[in-house]
Amino acid sequence: MLKTYQGSCHCGAVRFEADLDLTQNTYRCNCSICSRTRFWAAVAREEGFRLLAGQADLTQYLFHTRKNQHYFCKHCGVRAFGIGTDTPMGKMYGVNVGCLAGVPDAELAALPIRYVDGRSGDWQAVPEFCSHL
Repeated sequence: MLKTYQGSCHCGAVRFEADLDLTQNTYRCNCSICSRTRFWAAVAREEGFRLLAGQADLTQYLFHTRKNQHYFCKHCGVRAFGIGTDTPMGKMYGVNVGCLAGVPDAELAALPIRYVDGRSGDWQAVPEFCSHL
């Protein structure tokens, strides 16, 4: 069931709200950027994400295919969300679960996680090792 969550980067310059269903899979990926930033994504559809503040405080990073947009707060460095443009559902927002406000630890611990093998580009496969993600 969709619920609207508020979120922000660490310093609060970038603030957003997202309509998320946290009973559905969240994602941990072993690709080079997700593993280095420890990004934990919940998926919001394009119409389910609203940037409330901080557009000018974001820095965009593109790499590899340059199809996915990775955004970081230029003050605190936190990656609060990214935009996937080459996905089975079309354009989507990957919202960093760690940036959501007011989600109790017990609820976070119970979120379903799907591990994906982005390192090899096989997004349907589970990596051989994933406990470190």
